[in-house]
Amino acid sequence: MLFESPSYPEKLPVNDVAPESRSGGATARLLSWLRGFWPAPLNASGRERIVGCLGALLGLLSTEWISHLALGESNPWFVAPMGASAVLLFAVPASPLAQPWSIIGGNFVSALIGVCCAQWLGHSGVAGAVAVALAVGAMFQLRCLHPPGGAVALTSVLGGPAVDAMGYGFALWPVAVNSACMLLTALAFNNLWRRRYPHRPAPLPPPQPHGTADRPPSERVGITHEDFDAVLKEHSEQLDIGIEDLEDLLHAVERRAYRRRFGEIRCADLMSRDLLTVTPTLPLGEAWEMLVSHHIKALPVVDGGRRLVGILSLHDFLVSRSAPSEAQGRQVDTHPQIVADLMSTDVVTVRPEQPIVDTVPLFSDAGLHHLPVVDAAHEVVGMLTQSDLVAALFRSALEQPPPAG
Repeated sequence: MLFESPSYPEKLPVNDVAPESRSGGATARLLSWLRGFWPAPLNASGRERIVGCLGALLGLLSTEWISHLALGESNPWFVAPMGASAVLLFAVPASPLAQPWSIIGGNFVSALIGVCCAQWLGHSGVAGAVAVALAVGAMFQLRCLHPPGGAVALTSVLGGPAVDAMGYGFALWPVAVNSACMLLTALAFNNLWRRRYPHRPAPLPPPQPHGTADRPPSERVGITHEDFDAVLKEHSEQLDIGIEDLEDLLHAVERRAYRRRFGEIRCADLMSRDLLTVTPTLPLGEAWEMLVSHHIKALPVVDGGRRLVGILSLHDFLVSRSAPSEAQGRQVDTHPQIVADLMSTDVVTVRPEQPIVDTVPLFSDAGLHHLPVVDAAHEVVGMLTQSDLVAALFRSALEQPPPAG
């Protein structure tokens, strides 16, 4: 049977693209651009939406009431831009634009600039535009960028005779008074609903436990803080999220992806259960013999039952024997006799149900070697070590199918 060769279109030169290809590419770019007008999905839960609405209502009502008491019937005593501030402080309290210095500094500085422009340039639309532009520049410089500040600057120019008669006093009241009232309400309301406000970035990782200039192990590969900083500088646009929050989100996503790939390995799955423990009153000589004879490096210290009260490690012996007068952070007996004289009482622990991935930063960055596993009653039920973690990660990697290729 004869097969007819398929006919292919003649290959066009690189610079001679077919008209339909050019039109198709232009259409795709147009559609991609138009998609930017479609509202992005919101990740806020139903609870957060209700709380945001309720907070805006209470914030504006309390600000109106306090301003009315403080300023009486003076006109105006309540400025419209507070509505925009309420959206930020109660709907997106984690935004850098909604923090205390942003609302106080942004609104106050913008009001001062607006009054200056009104007195020097008059009450025209041009003066209002100049006032907003200068206010944005000042807020950038003072690190108090707050979008309602632009409305405050415009109100200062176009607010009418009442605002004009108040002069620079307008920046103090009602603007500063309104802003302070709104901030106080936001502080009380957001913390009542267990929102972190003022929004504080995730805590910094512990310093290098060895006192050297090396990066923590978790930052030696993968994405680093400097990578974030460099990319954001290249991006050059103001983003409504802090770099620390971005890093925190990335690490949370990495942990979630790891659990999805390797499964939910818990501390209870890896911990040693047949533990050697000591009591605070045990003579140190006996504790030392236990460490040496069993080839272990740490012993949980428990009370009469199994409740953890401390940990005794080889490091405790070495520090106490070599330089007891230089030990910091605790009072060291120069002649320790029993476990209580030498043990560390500030013990980092984990729970049996915790994912094993939660222990990675504790072992790698914090420099810990042993993690006692305790239950809800703080009784010791197991011990995790760096060796346990390495073995688990190695075994998980071996059990993964080879990449397709």
